[in-house]
Amino acid sequence: MTKVGILVGSLRKESFSKKIAENVAELFPEGYETEFVNIGDIPLYNQDFDDENNVPEEIATFRYKMKQIDAVLFVTPEYNRSIPAVLKNAVDAGSRPKSESVWNGKPAAIISQSPGNLSGFGANHHLRQSLVSLNMPVLQQPEAYLANSAALLDENGIISNEGTIQFLQLFVDAFVALMEKYKG
Repeated sequence: MTKVGILVGSLRKESFSKKIAENVAELFPEGYETEFVNIGDIPLYNQDFDDENNVPEEIATFRYKMKQIDAVLFVTPEYNRSIPAVLKNAVDAGSRPKSESVWNGKPAAIISQSPGNLSGFGANHHLRQSLVSLNMPVLQQPEAYLANSAALLDENGIISNEGTIQFLQLFVDAFVALMEKYKG
């Protein structure tokens, strides 16, 4: 069983990113287990935590959970042409100490979304920069930028547009192929 951790870059109760992630989680084939990983309670990372051997329990728990994950799907909105602070904090907290990074070698894929027309392009590419630095093979194609995300979801948070569902299935299939390539 391949475990795919899903990190959502929005903490809002009615987050479009979370609703999109829930839809995408259903598209993974048999043999793949998805798990949403909470990043909202991770305190702001400070290098002193590791240097002084005083890592907060929330960071230690997050790191432990991420070590059990085989690959990571990031679903994020764009905040001010970049990724939300909560997501960057999770990336940073998991990357330390550098010799024990929870990200090293794990395949990753990114879906960015926006209620506007830009579809989270800036967030997607800023996150890619960090993931490359962390030695994560990132799905290159297809790239997933979802514009007008509010219109993609019905009143129950379900994506009903068949073209969007087909695209997201293609995205998941390509991510599965990437994971298969990097299986140890």
